[in-house]
Amino acid sequence: MNNKIVIGSRGSRLALIQANTVAGELKLAHPGLEIEIRKIVTEGDRNRDISIDEAGDTGIFVKALEEALLNRRIDIAVHSLKDLPTLLPAGLCLAAVTQRLDPRDALVACAPLAELKPGSSIGTGSLRRTAQLRHVRPDLQVCGIRGNVDSRLRLVSSGKMEGVIVAAAALLRLGWDDKITTYLPLEDFLPAVGQGALGAEAREDDHRVVEMIKIINHLPTWQAVTAERAFLHAVEGGCRAPVAALATVHARMLKIEAMVADREGSQMIKISYEGNAVSPQQAGQNLARSMLEAGAAGLIKDTRCR
Repeated sequence: MNNKIVIGSRGSRLALIQANTVAGELKLAHPGLEIEIRKIVTEGDRNRDISIDEAGDTGIFVKALEEALLNRRIDIAVHSLKDLPTLLPAGLCLAAVTQRLDPRDALVACAPLAELKPGSSIGTGSLRRTAQLRHVRPDLQVCGIRGNVDSRLRLVSSGKMEGVIVAAAALLRLGWDDKITTYLPLEDFLPAVGQGALGAEAREDDHRVVEMIKIINHLPTWQAVTAERAFLHAVEGGCRAPVAALATVHARMLKIEAMVADREGSQMIKISYEGNAVSPQQAGQNLARSMLEAGAAGLIKDTRCR
């Protein structure tokens, strides 16, 4: 029996930490397993001039990894789950997710959010963060940024910007939680779908690898992100919009909260739904239906479609 697997990862420091996290869990579950981590360069890594908005699809960070999977150059692709599109290529599957870290957004800035002076420049590459920030602090200047976490933080330390918003989980994985000025409250800043969790993608027909990965799947996180991804898939309708969702699981109950806004954050709809954790996809779809009935379709239609 082949006792080696190859994990594909982007080459950034954070991505490699994430790949090694999954590798460590697999080695604990399968003693003696040999694991190689292979760096894959994605379009998002090659072309730093394309903004996330211009790219139109966070798939620019995963497509090369998926091609490597389909070409059998790697056995597993590890992603930040928030980067993984809800519709996977034929032949691939999301085999497992890791236990979610803190799903909140974090502000790294010269002062807490409430104390920032009007006109302060805050960097983010996210439509969702932009809309929620403008909704809470319309007096701030939001600036679009790209780059790895380190380069984003340097914008603040160098004085080029007063602050940046990044995923708290990224800073926690990097060991940089001491750099966080404020954990942004969930009531104002719902996270991206899947934020804080890692996804292990594999070929559907590679039963050996799929079964190996399933052992490290964290069920409550799986149920939560399944609901979130079902919501996102049902509500987006092929357009990129400021959309957020976070599900939590307690025993057999699942609660999911979601937000859809216009680009300026002037119009915003928030809805929550409670359902059975055993049927997370249905919970996400039911919430999407309620969200669209509440007027979210109009907000999404006004955004640029892919």
